[in-house]
Amino acid sequence: MRGVGPGREEAGATARAPLFTGTANPGLAEAVARALGRRVGACAVERFPDGEVSVRFEEPIRGCDVHILQPTSPPVDANLMELLAMVDAARRAGARRVVAIVPYFGYARSDSRHGRREPLLARLVADLLETAGVDEIVTLDPHTDQLEGFFRIPVHAVTAVPVLVPAVRPLVAAGAVVVSPDAGRVEMAGRYAAELGTELAVLHKRRRTGAEVEAIGLSGDVRGRNCVLIDDMISTGGTLVEAARVLREAGARPGFVAVATHGLLVDGALEKLAAADIKRVLVTDSVAPRHEASTAVQVVSIAPLIADALREIRAGEAPAARE
Repeated sequence: MRGVGPGREEAGATARAPLFTGTANPGLAEAVARALGRRVGACAVERFPDGEVSVRFEEPIRGCDVHILQPTSPPVDANLMELLAMVDAARRAGARRVVAIVPYFGYARSDSRHGRREPLLARLVADLLETAGVDEIVTLDPHTDQLEGFFRIPVHAVTAVPVLVPAVRPLVAAGAVVVSPDAGRVEMAGRYAAELGTELAVLHKRRRTGAEVEAIGLSGDVRGRNCVLIDDMISTGGTLVEAARVLREAGARPGFVAVATHGLLVDGALEKLAAADIKRVLVTDSVAPRHEASTAVQVVSIAPLIADALREIRAGEAPAARE
């Protein structure tokens, strides 16, 4: 994977903090580089026939602050291993500091144990990244705030709300209600409601399996009103499909809008959402698009947010996270 041409930033500054990317989302890395006036550094990422990853930086990085952008999106394990390999390569090549930009942080859902014989994978991934040599993490709307507590290094969790609110505002009808599909998303949905000037409703759910959920209650009045569903991620779409069912039964107006930071959209999620009367879906480019072009899906770029966070880190400040 080769970098693009030189940016506008002076050569010395670029050399001090080059931006590299793995194969998970090179389009986002290029957008971030443009926002910073830099270029994407030259790095070769290859795979052997048996699936093992090979990484090689193709320009000097000794003494540099190296920024590596790689979401651990599907295929999660392959992209995580690629990130770890890039971090280790940067350390062995003499990088001064390594900042890992992980817009979508895989395994963040495994933040607690529900039994005695289960792993705590969010903590395990944090340990792997620290052991590999990451000095700081930048991530976006992680599934749980306690993710930061699994690290002993700075974690900068920025939010996509500032770029998603302007995108969804034209779709919000008068008297609409913002709906949190579960109790865990109430804080995020509440911010959307405040920014959009709407009321807030909350669904209560029970998870049956990793792909199946059951709504067990609704707090708030949605009868005869348009609804905007807010979540941090859409994977299979099961949570939103079940939420839409409950809202229809409660008398909400047909034609829902769904807004989520991370659009994983696996296992026919878009088809499931459309069948559930969810007409519009807004997501960010934290995850490289896995779906065909669709008028039902709008992708909003987080490149300005990531660029701002990196500028603040370069300036020795903590990014304005989740405010």
